[in-house]
Amino acid sequence: MKKDYLKIAGKKFVSRLIVGTGKYKSMSDCAKAIHISGAEIVTVAVRRVNISDKKKPLLMDYIDPKKITYLPNTAGCFTSDDALRTLRLAREIGGWKLVKLEVLGDKKTLYPDMIETLKSTKILTKEGFKVMVYCTDDPLMAKKLEDVGACAIMPLAAPIGSGLGIQNRTNIKIIRDQTKLPLIIDAGLGQASDATIAMELGCDGVLINTAIAKAKNPFQMAKAMKYSVIAGRESYLSGRIEKSLYGSPSSPKAGII
Repeated sequence: MKKDYLKIAGKKFVSRLIVGTGKYKSMSDCAKAIHISGAEIVTVAVRRVNISDKKKPLLMDYIDPKKITYLPNTAGCFTSDDALRTLRLAREIGGWKLVKLEVLGDKKTLYPDMIETLKSTKILTKEGFKVMVYCTDDPLMAKKLEDVGACAIMPLAAPIGSGLGIQNRTNIKIIRDQTKLPLIIDAGLGQASDATIAMELGCDGVLINTAIAKAKNPFQMAKAMKYSVIAGRESYLSGRIEKSLYGSPSSPKAGII
């Protein structure tokens, strides 16, 4: 069978599960969960991670950036200016150009401010960044992000950290139908079946942090998420049967004794 890669900004990845690095009890727990998950991309909150203080734990000591792709993100940014400053800093520190943009609208819902997000995407793209964008599940906004140069569309399933699962499957289907960009569900997944549903809707991947990091057994959940993503992708590619209101016999009608 032909290899089924996740392709983002010209790079190929075997795993379609992206894992966050926040909220774990320790960096060693984080590294172990990521290893079990099989993830090849991890998000790193630039504003919150220790990058240079040798007296404190360094993420790079636990997760090798030569083996795992770091995806710097703008978690905690509420304005375009803050987000731009953060990603420019990431580029200066580590040379990162593949980045995840999120500009939040308020501290309660953590929904993205799409006006500031769209503005930031346009600027960053012109500066040579490859921008994966956290956004609402609004198909019109998703199309606008594509038009200004986003390299991946990352709509929320539900509010960040809520664990509610996908709340609007119809919008996700519409976004899938209208874009050729990688479509990755970002935020709100809570259990393995949520990840499977996202993949069965045709998404190219999922990004999960809280559902793994805050599970009672994060390592077991990391394993569950790994295989749920694989199962969902295989199911989607297989082509499900048509839904029917009535039953259909499994055995052939002809040749009955």
